[in-house]
Amino acid sequence: MSKQSNLVPPPLKNDCFSLPEGTRWTPVAEALALLKSRLRPSVGCETVPLVDALGRILAADVYAERSNPPLPNSAVDGYGLRHADVVDGPQSFPLVEGRSAAGAPFAGTLPEGGAVRILTGATIPAAVDTVILQEDVTTDGNAIAFHGPLKKGANTRQAGEDVLSGDVILNQARRVTPADLGLAAATGVGELPVFKRLRVAVVSTGDELAEPGTAARVDQIFDANRPMLLAMIMQFGFEPVDMGRAPDDREALKGFLDEAANRSDMILTSGGASAGDEDHMSALLNETGSMTLWRLAIKPGRPLALGMWENTPVFGLPGNPVAAKVCTLIFAKPAMDAMGGAGWCEPVALRVPAAFSKSKKAGRREYLRARLRDGRAEVFQSEGSGRISGLSWAEGLVELPDEALDIHEGTDVMFYPYSSFGL
Repeated sequence: MSKQSNLVPPPLKNDCFSLPEGTRWTPVAEALALLKSRLRPSVGCETVPLVDALGRILAADVYAERSNPPLPNSAVDGYGLRHADVVDGPQSFPLVEGRSAAGAPFAGTLPEGGAVRILTGATIPAAVDTVILQEDVTTDGNAIAFHGPLKKGANTRQAGEDVLSGDVILNQARRVTPADLGLAAATGVGELPVFKRLRVAVVSTGDELAEPGTAARVDQIFDANRPMLLAMIMQFGFEPVDMGRAPDDREALKGFLDEAANRSDMILTSGGASAGDEDHMSALLNETGSMTLWRLAIKPGRPLALGMWENTPVFGLPGNPVAAKVCTLIFAKPAMDAMGGAGWCEPVALRVPAAFSKSKKAGRREYLRARLRDGRAEVFQSEGSGRISGLSWAEGLVELPDEALDIHEGTDVMFYPYSSFGL
């Protein structure tokens, strides 16, 4: 396996988030298609030992260094035979001296008409092509007796029947699992080419925010978004960078963004992304000429400010924690995957019956906090995005399509478990 270079891909274009002329409310599907078409890996590559590769994204295909199994071996404890010597009916074969065990193969060649003791995983001795189960024979230690016929090749594993040397065992863009590490090790691979971890900075904005665990003014709220987003990034398999809370001061926020761009490959901000007097994030991105306010046809969510700051993509999330989490799962997570080398990853939904009723108007896609109970999707009692407790109560999201819809108990709905996003 060749070593990977430390080359870094070129930065994204400053206008990579621009929308088509005349766009007002962007459907979710269109927004996702735009992101998919414009984002690409933005991190370099490195080679790491297997012990450090879990959860990393492969930067190249991985090839087997040797076949698995490397030599023919026995699938059972039994006795090795020449199939040509076996006849129908009762028969007896003399046992040769010695045996074949895993790590201690039989050194000789089995003579015609003979049998050799063989254990599970042991290399098949020369001339042996069939193994009979020990439960199917009787023996006195000098010979074995059994009834034929036997199938040629019974209870044997052929060299390379699982993997051949030179086969691709793992594909580029795959996120490495424990089973992948076992497969790599079994085929002689000791290190893997991976993308460097995408670094994602998180900045909270607003004078109304206080740090959890501190004394807050009565007019302040505790910053729920930053600890939630940092934890999500970590569970996604990327590297979170905590930039703290920026005040409602344009110059101060500019300093936060400068440092975040220097320390990360992507920036997530929450709050200040609309068009009000204190929405300094939007104003600063406008100054760079890269600001695009995506008015998304989604509930919860709607405004998503996207832009570039010092060649670093910025996702300006809504300040409401419910909307911030939904927009992160639906938009920022696939963007992280694309930029981190995993390609465009779409969550897998389950079609399950609803345990609720709802009448939905046309015009936007809706995501309801939900969980599965007795095979049915329950939704949180309130759709209000201010009910943060619903995020913890839920185990996933029910997605309702853009069109009008009447849902009754038993109607099939699409349920996305949090695990399908990597949480």
